[in-house]
Amino acid sequence: MDLALLGRTLMKLGEAAIPTDGIGAHGTSTQSVIIVAADVKAHPGTPVKDIAARTGFPQSKVSACVARLREAGAVVTHTDPDDRRRTLVTPSPTASPRVAAVRSADVDDVLTRALEDPARLDEVKAALRVVAEHLGPGALSRIGD
Repeated sequence: MDLALLGRTLMKLGEAAIPTDGIGAHGTSTQSVIIVAADVKAHPGTPVKDIAARTGFPQSKVSACVARLREAGAVVTHTDPDDRRRTLVTPSPTASPRVAAVRSADVDDVLTRALEDPARLDEVKAALRVVAEHLGPGALSRIGD
C-alpha cells in the first residue's frame, strides 16, 4: 500500500469538503493550517517553536497558520508567563461559527464524487472511521521522529 499517496488523497478530499464561503485568500495552504491545528489539538498550550519542530514547518509558516487559525476562532494565543518571548497556542474553548461550520462539514458529496462506485459510500465511511479511531493526531507522537 502506498501510504503517502493515500494520505495525500485523503488530505485533498478533506480540504475539498471544507466550506469556503466568506473566507478570503490567504498566503498559507489549507493543508498547512490543518496540520498545525491538529498539532495544537494534540499538544494544547504549546509554543510556536515546538509546533514548528513537530511539523517540520519553518517557524514563520507556523506563525502564519496560527494567525489564520486565530482569525477563524479555532485557537487562542497568549504570552508564556515563564518566558515572555514565547507565544503559547491552545485550542479555543468555544467554537466560532467558522470552526463549527468546518467541523460539521458533510463529506458525503466529496466522497461520492471521488468513488468509482458511489454505492460503496457507507462502506468507505465505515473504513475511514476505523482508520481515524486508530490513527488520530496522536499517532505521529507515538512513532517519534
